[in-house]
Amino acid sequence: MRYAEQARLWSAEPSRFVVETFSGLPAGAALDVATGEGRHALWFASRGWTVTAVDFSAEAIRKARALQEAHAPETADRIEWVRADVVSEPPRRGVYDAVAVAYLQLPAVQRRRALRGAAEALAPGGTLLVVGHDSVNLTEGVGGPQDPAVLFTAADVVQDLAGSGVSILRAERVARPVGEGGATALDAVVVARGA
Repeated sequence: MRYAEQARLWSAEPSRFVVETFSGLPAGAALDVATGEGRHALWFASRGWTVTAVDFSAEAIRKARALQEAHAPETADRIEWVRADVVSEPPRRGVYDAVAVAYLQLPAVQRRRALRGAAEALAPGGTLLVVGHDSVNLTEGVGGPQDPAVLFTAADVVQDLAGSGVSILRAERVARPVGEGGATALDAVVVARGA
């Protein structure tokens, strides 16, 4: 519903964490979980990756396709747009060199299912990035969801991924400048590698 309310809900630029995590990797197969309007899928595809971009919102997928057609038509053969609920419909296992889960804010049980599915989707040696608004962002940062039930810490993500076979490379809270005037949002950032 929220995707239908505004022309563009999110920034057109990819998250700095996506860029930092995946820029140095050779192009392969990428999975963009909760693609929204497709900013990360388009970023991957523009760098030669073959992308599966998944979101539960048909309107988000429609907008992502429209943005692709208007601004990046050369990526048309590199992105498969998929409407699915990653909690109940996990992605294909063991096939992705990169998996990005950016700002998927779900209650803990659903988040754990989605993140375990994302980890299982990794090919051996693949890289998983999970980033979202940190639990302390509610009181110490700006923006983001105002429901504490959908916020998490890097430690929560590490616990969600325990036993999934991934190695944790990075798990921390990071301050992210937003807008003008020195305001910051606090994000939980986890990077893991598939076995």
